Amino acid sequence: MHRLTIFHQKMKAFQKVLFFFFLFSSTTFFAQDAVKKAVPDTISHWEKKNTVGLDISQIAFLNWNAGGVNSVSGLLKGNFLRKYQKGNLKWVNEMIIRYGVNKQDGIELRKTDDAFQFNSTLGYRKDTITNWYSSAKFNFNTQFTNGYAYPNTTKAISKPFAPAYIFLGVGSEYSNKEKKLNVYISPLTMKTTLVLDQTLANQGAFGVNKAVYDVNGNLIKKGELYRMELGFLVTNYYKKEIYKNIIWENRLSLYSDYINHFGNIDVDWQMQFELVVNEYVRANIGAHFIYDDDIKAKEERNGEQITVGPKLQLKQMLGVGLVYNF
Repeated sequence: MHRLTIFHQKMKAFQKVLFFFFLFSSTTFFAQDAVKKAVPDTISHWEKKNTVGLDISQIAFLNWNAGGVNSVSGLLKGNFLRKYQKGNLKWVNEMIIRYGVNKQDGIELRKTDDAFQFNSTLGYRKDTITNWYSSAKFNFNTQFTNGYAYPNTTKAISKPFAPAYIFLGVGSEYSNKEKKLNVYISPLTMKTTLVLDQTLANQGAFGVNKAVYDVNGNLIKKGELYRMELGFLVTNYYKKEIYKNIIWENRLSLYSDYINHFGNIDVDWQMQFELVVNEYVRANIGAHFIYDDDIKAKEERNGEQITVGPKLQLKQMLGVGLVYNF
């Protein structure tokens, strides 16, 4: 009961934190319109950028002697940025969404990508010359729909808020607008892994403590719905046009827990090359690498999902589609 009370207290605290930052987000997304109505655009300190895109790939066969399977894939993506800067104060909010599906003849609709990410960084520098800020950073990641180890669609291996990751910490950030380079170093960051599905929590999914059963298989203690860590975080963002109409974008996050195996680094690395055809048509080539020692991989063996050790997770992306900026 005592642990349950502590859990509820912590969850309430996290709910307050989430509410605070999402309130900030909504304020950020809509407040600048009110500001613009009240004062001229020339003195507005808000900067906004919205990008939405749709990548589509399709292949169809008719009397094709070599064989093949008709298929169509689609990926909807969006990036929404709100930035406030006045004097030595800077506040940057970013929301990233991705959702992709694939359909092949004779096979059910399958998910290929699913991500929701919200980032918020508040920084203050001592003068307008330096690029170093004393900063507080908040990051939230989860997904929209259930995930499966295809072709098995009877048991979900992930769900919305199972997992969800929250990073909240303080540190120093180097921000160079001209070079489009950001480096954030935090010696004090709290990482919380939420698994708000009891079935997955009982399995010990995504590093939470799993359920305890007696020798007869009766449940003694439910799996925990969260895991908290305190550690060291380094993030990097870099964007550059390496050749004409070829843009390289890099995002890297390195995290190590002070208490559990310090020095064992969780890696989240995204790299993308954007080939600009024109204002509305672009091609993308990218890769996403994840390694987390707390996440145990699952494999399909004889129709059953077997938990194995941690593995490097890799996602490769190649797409051509439409992009609209506003």
